[in-house]
Amino acid sequence: MIKKNALITGITGQDGAWLAKFLIKKGYKVHGMIRRSSSINTKRIDDIFQEPFIKNKNLYLYYGDLTDTSSIQNIIIKSNPDEIYNLGAQSHVKVSYETPEYTTDVNGMGTLRILESIRNLKLGKKVKFYQASSSEMFGSTKPPQSEKSLFAPQSPYAAGKLYSYWITKIYREAYNIYASNGILFNHESKFRGDTFVTKKICKSVAKISKNKQKKIILGNLYAKRDWGDARDYVEGVWRILQYKKPDDFVLSTGKSFSVKEFVEIAFKYVGIKVIWKGKGLKEIGINSKTKKVIVSVSKLYFRPTEVDFLRGNSNKARRELKWKNKINLNKMISDMIDFELNNL
Repeated sequence: MIKKNALITGITGQDGAWLAKFLIKKGYKVHGMIRRSSSINTKRIDDIFQEPFIKNKNLYLYYGDLTDTSSIQNIIIKSNPDEIYNLGAQSHVKVSYETPEYTTDVNGMGTLRILESIRNLKLGKKVKFYQASSSEMFGSTKPPQSEKSLFAPQSPYAAGKLYSYWITKIYREAYNIYASNGILFNHESKFRGDTFVTKKICKSVAKISKNKQKKIILGNLYAKRDWGDARDYVEGVWRILQYKKPDDFVLSTGKSFSVKEFVEIAFKYVGIKVIWKGKGLKEIGINSKTKKVIVSVSKLYFRPTEVDFLRGNSNKARRELKWKNKINLNKMISDMIDFELNNL
């Protein structure tokens, strides 16, 4: 059996790491693009990392960047991929307000650079391309949001992702490239970056339960998100590129929870009940047993423009791809907290 080659940008990120492990189990040879840094950032894939001299390798890493066309094209030539998964991005919404130009360059133009490389190298009939789109593109659109919903981005991050979404569709139609979008709603795991609210909550809850931290400081407690598990979602990403034709799919659980509810579930897992008092910036969460404040709110963690409510409709993916999410929110949160407890 001839092994397929897959190229993953953003392979050291949460989704890239899970997808790499998933594809290797499927028998793929995985090629990953990583940015050069003074510190090694491969901890999420250390369990599958292989030294350059090993024979019959199934994981290859290359230095490159989505802002550098020549490195993208060179890596595509070297890796000779059957499938390209563009998961690389400046992925933090709040940070996108502080680095809007860089975010737009990476998240928007980065996708164009890959598509142009596919076109210029005349790989349109050989390579399948996946673009990681985001539920943030829906912004203020009324839920549930599906492939037919209107887009109303509320951040530089979302605007850059929306450009990537449309340029992927344009190149699919203009140049007959197998190019698909996956519009993924929020998905988390133990590999989530430390600056994301779900990781921040789980890490803090673990520390508070062991008396290593006093409280969590959060932003908008009432933002509602459709949270799934990244392990389920990377399977959906793979299924999108196995579909009979290039197309666009929403992946979601169809259920939404507020940040406040996420906090309650997380504390409940370690045996702490939260009692809420106050409103707005003065709202606090109190440990029902110790009466100590364990959650507070700061305006520093609010976005300039908020996305209040996201809930996806993934009926198309469930019907056409036979995809479904298997891990519920409670299991996802407990796994994330267990990981943090083991690391304390």
